Amino acid sequence: MRIVIKVGTSLIAPGGRIDANLMRAIVDQFDLSKNEYLIVTSGAIAAGVSRLGLSKRPSGVPGMQACAAVGQSQLMHTYERLFFGKKVVAQLLLSSDDFTSPVRYRNLQNALAELLALGVVPIVNENDSVSVRELEGAFGDNDELSALLATAVKADWLLLLTNVEGLLVPNGREKPRLQRVVRKLTPALEAQCDGKSAMGRGGMISKLRAAKLASEGGVQVAIVNGRHPQGITLGMRRKIGTYFPPAREEV
Repeated sequence: MRIVIKVGTSLIAPGGRIDANLMRAIVDQFDLSKNEYLIVTSGAIAAGVSRLGLSKRPSGVPGMQACAAVGQSQLMHTYERLFFGKKVVAQLLLSSDDFTSPVRYRNLQNALAELLALGVVPIVNENDSVSVRELEGAFGDNDELSALLATAVKADWLLLLTNVEGLLVPNGREKPRLQRVVRKLTPALEAQCDGKSAMGRGGMISKLRAAKLASEGGVQVAIVNGRHPQGITLGMRRKIGTYFPPAREEV
């Protein structure tokens, strides 16, 4: 199978420092002998904040650009170590124009197809250091980017890894209930989700919209807790998390 894994800032760099142990636990779940993987990674700005010794994430665009440039090299160094002796990794920094321009989109698809044919694991992120539009939230903390990428490569699965169990919905006076399957994203569901992490730009609402986009493109999607030791495996078995069936599948 071809699987896109999106890892958010809250997992990669909680508090602004790369959590290499958690990243290793995620990568160790990959069945590299059977499946093709693409990783959409957040965390460059947060990692840059830490590496530069800043007390908080910059509010201005130039500061965020600088943090992204510094943090991106930190991220790739970490991924190189995680896959050492297993797979070659490649870096792709993308902007929204790569998906809206027919020529650039075709070039992107060709490059990804060749990398996958060579057995390479593409590591994809927004081009935050130069593309101001992305810093202003064009992709919503890489959630939309992961959906567009999954559609572009005709992936079988998109796993959106986060720091909660999935889509939690109000349940009267009881604790929120996990929504196991979402067949259709409604305004009512969207209205229940508007939070985001301190270091990231996304939140559950952007994950829901990304899941809708990818499922409409024929991709199976699951939002799962990336801290679960078998989050990827159990998410694809629909044992944990929230599942979004592809548009072609009857549920």
